[in-house]
Amino acid sequence: MSQRKLIYITDDEKDICDIVGRELNAYGFAVKTFTTAEQLQKALSNQIPDLCIVDLGLPDMDGIELVKSISDQPNMGIMILSGRDGVTDKVLGLELGADDYIVKPFIPRELVARVNSLLRRFKKCEGQERSMDNRQFTAHFAGWCYDPATLTLSSDLTESVELSSAEHELLMLLLRSPRQILSRDQLLGERVSPFDRSIDVRMSRVRKKVENNPKQPALIKTVYGVGYILTVDVEWR
Repeated sequence: MSQRKLIYITDDEKDICDIVGRELNAYGFAVKTFTTAEQLQKALSNQIPDLCIVDLGLPDMDGIELVKSISDQPNMGIMILSGRDGVTDKVLGLELGADDYIVKPFIPRELVARVNSLLRRFKKCEGQERSMDNRQFTAHFAGWCYDPATLTLSSDLTESVELSSAEHELLMLLLRSPRQILSRDQLLGERVSPFDRSIDVRMSRVRKKVENNPKQPALIKTVYGVGYILTVDVEWR
C-alpha cells in the first residue's frame, strides 16, 4: 500500500482547520493542523509535507511573508486559502511561490479536487524524471545547466540558483518539449479558463531565473491566445 500524502493546514480559525482536515482525511490524506506560522515553521524543520495549505490572516505573521519564506522548499506544494479576494493578494501570493489560491468561503469538495490536481502535476513531473533509464541527466540549454535532482540552475556567467517545486515543474515541461508550443491546459495539467492568469504569474517566476531580461524574454516566448514555447534546443546528458 502506498504511503498517504501528508498535508499541513495552517489557519488561525480552528473550525476551518477541522473542516478542511476532515474532508482531506475522508479522501485518504494524512493531515496536520496549525494555528500560527511559528507552529508551521517548527513542523517544517522536522518533516516536509507534500503540500502546505496556508491562510493569509495569521496572528503572528502575514501569510504572504510566510509563503515567501517557505516557497523554496523543494518537492512541496503551497496552496493559499484566504478570505482576501483582491487581485493584488492573489497575484502577489502566486508570484512569491504559491501554486494555487482559493478564496473563502469555499466548497470543501472543490478544495479536495484542487489538491488532487496539484499533486498529480507534481507526480507527473517526478515520473518523467524517473523514466530516463534510472540515470541522472542534466538539461543544457542557452548556456544554462539544469539539474532536476537538486532543482538547481547553473551557468558560467552567474551564480547558481535554486528553483521552487512549482518553478521546477514548469521548466521541466518546457525542457521536455523544446521548440513546441505548450498550451495553458498542458502547463497547468488541468482545464482552466482562458482568462485564468495564474499560469502567467508562475511563468514570470521561471523567466526571472533564466532570462537576461525577463521583461523582453528571448528563451520562453508567449504565443498569445495559445500558450508558451521554449525557443532553444535542449541537450540531456
